[in-house]
This record gives sequence, C-alpha cells and structure tokens, in this order.
Amino acid sequence: MFMNRQKNKPTLAFYLFYPLLIVFLMWLVFFIEDTFNLNFNKYGVYPQTFKGLRGILLSPLIHGGFKHIISNTIPLFVLTGFLFYHYRRIAWQVLFYGWLLTGLLTWLIGRPSYHIGISGINYMLVSFLFFTGVLIGYYRLIALSLIIVFLYGGLIWFMFPIVDHMSWEGHLSGFISGILLAFYYSQKLKPLYQDKKNVKMYPEDETFLSHFDENGNFMESNDK
Repeated sequence: MFMNRQKNKPTLAFYLFYPLLIVFLMWLVFFIEDTFNLNFNKYGVYPQTFKGLRGILLSPLIHGGFKHIISNTIPLFVLTGFLFYHYRRIAWQVLFYGWLLTGLLTWLIGRPSYHIGISGINYMLVSFLFFTGVLIGYYRLIALSLIIVFLYGGLIWFMFPIVDHMSWEGHLSGFISGILLAFYYSQKLKPLYQDKKNVKMYPEDETFLSHFDENGNFMESNDK
C-alpha cells in the first residue's frame, strides 16, 4: 500500500499517512473535549509535582481552544512530514524521545501552572531538523535546514517570556530537546550520508557531462 513495487521505495501516501495520523489524534482529543464540554487542562504538565508528571505524555494532545490547536496544526503536519521524508528510519524514535524530553524539561523548569499544547513538540522538530542538517553536512539536509529557518525562524522569540499565558518554558524545552537529539542522531547518520557523497554517477550522467570541458564549456562531439 505504501511502497512503490518497482523501486521498493515508500510512496507519497507513506510520508503523508503518519503526519496525518498524529494530527488526527490531536484533533480527536480536542473534539471529545469540546463536544462533551470537558476540561482536560488538569492532565497537562504541572511542574515539580508528582501528579504533573502525567502531563509529560498527555499535555501535547491537549489544547486550550480552537485558535490554539489551529496554530499548531499546520506546523505539526509540515514538520512531521519533513521528519518522515528525510529521516524515515529514526522518525518514530525522534518523536518518542523528543516527546518525553520536552515534557520532562518543562516539568523541571516551568512555572507553577498547567502547560498544554503540542507547540513544544513543534519546537523540538524545528530544532532537530535544523541542527541535524547542519551537523551532517549533506547538501539536501542543509537545504532543509535553510527551509526550516525561512519558515519557522521567527519562532525563536517565543522561547522567552515576552507573551503572557504562553508556555515559553515548553517552547524552550522543545528546542533544547531537539538540539540534544540532533547531536545524538547526527553521529549515527553521518556515515550513511558520507556514503551518498561518494556514490558514483550513473552512466548516463557521465555521458552527459563528457560534453563539457573542465571550465564548463560545451564541446561538440566528434562522433558522426
């Protein structure tokens, strides 16, 4: 279903399925809360309390309102899409450990209030995708890092206490978690991308490039 049989590679459906699944789960929780007039805020991270530890797992799925969840939906879909496309082998590991680390750090440094929302995970993904690309140094991943800066560079300001009623601690925790994961996984992935740098060109590429001299000037073929 999700594999191209001819090339044995994942199809576009594969790269879209898991990001959509995560977004769907987040919206399902919001729908249940809104439809039945419930309040799940008490399941968020409440720093430095034993009861607040449950929020490490639950808080990213809880949102304070429609505007809150809408603002997180598109970044979550885009960033998880990038993650599964470029780092398919470790995508679930990054999400799992990033989820736990972000929640734990928020629990350690946060103000005495309920911290909810998946924006901390978005910050973790921004940080991971940017720094992993830079650390590995593979041109496609560097290009992705630049795209991340272009799309989400402005988020850095919300890691500081400049907006009331916003969990800047959760944002900062996510960003730090992404850096830690980037340093860890980049060391494991570097050899794989080093091999890609050394891959020989396909024969048709060599034939095409043979029509150019060392200065890049086109040379007419002597073959008739």
